[in-house]
Amino acid sequence: MSHAEPGQINAQVQQAPPDAIVALNDERDGVDVIREVRAVPAGRALPLLMVTANPGSSDVVDMLRHGADDCVADGSDAVELSARIEAKLRRVPVPVESLLLDPRTGLYSSPHFHEELDREFQRPEASRRGGVMVMVGVAEMVALETRLGPRVRREVAERLAAVAEKLGSPCDRLGWDDDGHLLMLMPGIDDEGARRSLERFASAVAGTRFVVADENVRLTPAIGWTPLDGCTDHTQAVEKARDAVDEAIGHRDLRPVMYAPWMRAAPVHRRPRRLGGAVRALLSAASPVVVLLIGVAVPFLLYQQLYLLGWDLGSAMYWVVVAGLVVSAVLIVLECVYSLDATPRPDGPGTADRAAASNRPGTLTATGDSKGQNRSAGQEERPEHPGQPYPPASAVIAAYLPNEAATIVDTVESFLRLDYPNDLEIMLAYNTPHPLPVEDTLREIARRDPRLVLLQVQGSTSKAQNINAAVTRVHGEMVGIFDADHHPAPNAFQHAWHWLSNGYDVVQGHCVIRNGDSSWVAKLVAVEFESIYAVSHPGRTRLYGFGVFGGSNGFWRTDLLARTRMHGSMLTEDIDSTLRALNEGARITMDRTLVSQELAPTTLKSLWNQRSRWAQGWLQVSLKHLWRGLRSPEFTPRQKLGLFVLLGWREVQPWLTLQMLPIIVYSAWKAGGVTELDWAVPVCLLATLFTLSAGVVQAAFAWRLAVPELRRRRSWFWRYVFVTTFFYTHFKNMLARQACLKEALGERQWRVTPRAAAKKGADRS
Repeated sequence: MSHAEPGQINAQVQQAPPDAIVALNDERDGVDVIREVRAVPAGRALPLLMVTANPGSSDVVDMLRHGADDCVADGSDAVELSARIEAKLRRVPVPVESLLLDPRTGLYSSPHFHEELDREFQRPEASRRGGVMVMVGVAEMVALETRLGPRVRREVAERLAAVAEKLGSPCDRLGWDDDGHLLMLMPGIDDEGARRSLERFASAVAGTRFVVADENVRLTPAIGWTPLDGCTDHTQAVEKARDAVDEAIGHRDLRPVMYAPWMRAAPVHRRPRRLGGAVRALLSAASPVVVLLIGVAVPFLLYQQLYLLGWDLGSAMYWVVVAGLVVSAVLIVLECVYSLDATPRPDGPGTADRAAASNRPGTLTATGDSKGQNRSAGQEERPEHPGQPYPPASAVIAAYLPNEAATIVDTVESFLRLDYPNDLEIMLAYNTPHPLPVEDTLREIARRDPRLVLLQVQGSTSKAQNINAAVTRVHGEMVGIFDADHHPAPNAFQHAWHWLSNGYDVVQGHCVIRNGDSSWVAKLVAVEFESIYAVSHPGRTRLYGFGVFGGSNGFWRTDLLARTRMHGSMLTEDIDSTLRALNEGARITMDRTLVSQELAPTTLKSLWNQRSRWAQGWLQVSLKHLWRGLRSPEFTPRQKLGLFVLLGWREVQPWLTLQMLPIIVYSAWKAGGVTELDWAVPVCLLATLFTLSAGVVQAAFAWRLAVPELRRRRSWFWRYVFVTTFFYTHFKNMLARQACLKEALGERQWRVTPRAAAKKGADRS
């Protein structure tokens, strides 16, 4: 034991390390003494007691935080001082970095985790069999640390580790670093198994409310991972996983990101191009011609060559096309008939037990089979009363301000006028590449009304990222999602809760165009939206047993939205989120009485851009979800039929209708000329008339079920019938076919079209 004066500490510890150090805090700052002791390697693990003349001051706190093991008052009893020293000698302090497991978190400290990684790399490759290195960050870490202090890093790592231990393998090793990242070594697992495991982990974290620094928070895990096979040591594995985490943080969509070389500062494209840039540009510019070659010229040559070989495929395809046209018309008519009930009810997958638990008037009563599939019949109207008291609610308005500057103030003010019997938070989640004057106006509104919360999402490039950032910040039990031009009805949130409190998870409202007078394009879209939201959505929901979230004017249970998120890589992130929510067993309905007014495109160019994105987005969803949904045990046969119609038939029908051209050309070639054809085939004429009449029927139902302000515009509906029959249907089919070519070429750019105020007309992206 040594009693050392301040100036002698360093030399004594280096020359002859003592058993313990007792330092007097009288002539110099005690923190300086502690730093001097701990700076010497031999002094890092020595028991260090500070004797101070001010035992009750803040100096004691500072000394303990900077590495002192104990502080006693000057003049303390010698026996007590000796006992304290003996206690420290019996339990020698060890620096955290020297421990195998961090005593505060129960996790591997960073150096020891790296040693575990290196031991894994030292194993023979034949016995290693895969394995991955995972790093988990939190998108909200900067905001949490700013608000709650640096201790949240440790606490966040602890919370994440608790979930990982519950879901992971006993062989997994967990550690953490000083930045608050959770480190995971998952040995003996292949890439696909790791991805599935990490997806479950991300969903569990996002769906849990954690207590961090005595505050209840939601966390967005940003998961980066890399296979061990592509690394040589722990340094390379950690660096790759960190690069992947940085990419995941920007998306906030819960998807685990595997390291790819483009994440490094190297001249590698993020997505490898399938074709050379010049060829891609040429094919894209000539897409209408390319589509005609693929859809007309190639089939004609095929029919012709097969006929020469003795196979008359063209004649058989004629009847296939006729049958396809009839089927399409029948599906439209069925949707119309099923839309007649005031509000349809869905039979959502995997949720019968929840619905059966409610016996309140107007609620769904259901029974489920062994797979939890809902086989029920039930309500046809919105529940008259809520199943639970109205909770705090939130509205998220997603905006790209340069695009929405002319409408956003009007939109915000309309939300602040909403009628809701509990707290209603209005969150504007926006991104902008540069400051705008409208931001000052919005900040002034927020100062006047604290219900408005402004959330600028730095680095965001999509609506999906704005929503993902907002969902962890909202306080409501339910959240409504809206575009920046929406004006919901005053009682929309109140009525939405009637559904959500009676066993449903998502309810889609009725989007109504409010600027139909702006142009003939806006009039066309106004009627089309009635055919979609007043006829097709409710009819399809009741016919097939599930609803669809349409991107705006949709109300979610916040917990479900937090687990589901939006994927910005999908051009129709709303439909993608619908399918992922349904696969979780969510129940989605459509209520056309939940009205929200919005702005329609006013020019053909803006309509082209919007519908091009929609067409390609639906194709992406079909490619991603159709086969998976048809194999899923969560869906009933009726729902699988609905999935096939919604995702499969939608993509087949535009190409099927195009086949009439090569078939006619083939028939003329086979008959010896166009004049030799018999155009008055009764079956063909009847099929054509029935197909054309389906559009008239749909327009009639749209008028019958439209909101009153549009029902008065009968001329709009007559114009819609004419334009749809001779132009608009072919316009949309052409976009659907071109979407296939664009997706094959990897062209997925989202073209943004500026919106203007309603009185001047507005264009939507």
